[in-house]
Amino acid sequence: MSTHVIEAKGLTKRYGAVPVVDGIDLAVEEGEVLGLLGPNGAGKTTTILMLLGLTETSGGTVRVLDKDPAREPLAVKRDVGYLPDSVGFYDNLSGRENLRYTARLGGLTTAEADRKIDTALARVRLSDVADRRVATYSHGMRRRLGLAELLMRDSRIAVLDEPTSGLDPQSTSELLDLIRSFAKDGITVLVSSHLLDIVQSICSRVALFNKGRIGFVGTVEELAGKVGDGAFHIEVTAENIDVPETAKRIDGVSDIRPAGKDTWRITAARDIRAELAKRLVERGGSLTNIDARHVSLGEAYNLFFKEARHEA
Repeated sequence: MSTHVIEAKGLTKRYGAVPVVDGIDLAVEEGEVLGLLGPNGAGKTTTILMLLGLTETSGGTVRVLDKDPAREPLAVKRDVGYLPDSVGFYDNLSGRENLRYTARLGGLTTAEADRKIDTALARVRLSDVADRRVATYSHGMRRRLGLAELLMRDSRIAVLDEPTSGLDPQSTSELLDLIRSFAKDGITVLVSSHLLDIVQSICSRVALFNKGRIGFVGTVEELAGKVGDGAFHIEVTAENIDVPETAKRIDGVSDIRPAGKDTWRITAARDIRAELAKRLVERGGSLTNIDARHVSLGEAYNLFFKEARHEA
């Protein structure tokens, strides 16, 4: 049995003769956190709107929790929560009153609504300010209230658009912890963001949109392997030894660059860590650290689009 909660095949959206989303395929597993990345105008937002049933498709198929969003939009919206970049709440109402209003629209009884609201507010750490008017809330508190609404509605999928935009470091950290907890509870999360370090910290996979198509879906490590040169990159810190002189004598080493006090970044055709460590110690060096250097999502992202421009 398929565990895909979202599945798109050949999904297309045209405005006139112009394809904004051009035949994409995408499968999302239950409980994963998927980052939707790409430049403005690449098709991310339009894809989200089609998944939510907020705009019709021009071609292809899409299933969300085994439902067609275009034919069963209300059923999809019951199980899919959307947190836009700008969260809309009634400023003159308290956080609790805003959630009660949403609960009434969803058909919850008063008792059921109050129980779920209390649980959701506690989960996002807003219980102490639940009865204050939303007009007094900070931007971060509004974002957390939006997540509380998704929890209150028992959303199985959460779509988050720039969830940390405008937040200070502490609010960002708190929000990311909440998103991670969603995934642990089996909630599938789609995150659209331009903050690549944020995406890398919470997403199990990323999907890169480019000119209406998806050019890559996979882990950051897989992306780095796809766009990299196949070389092995290590970072070594050692004292009382000439690291470059030692490293250049090892077969396969192609580049050695300084990376701080007593620290060097070395590129080789293979994993030379064991051999380099042995030679450094044998020559009297004091080895502090030697490890693989992981490519960041930002580096891999930039390489991907650099190659895409070159191929265009």
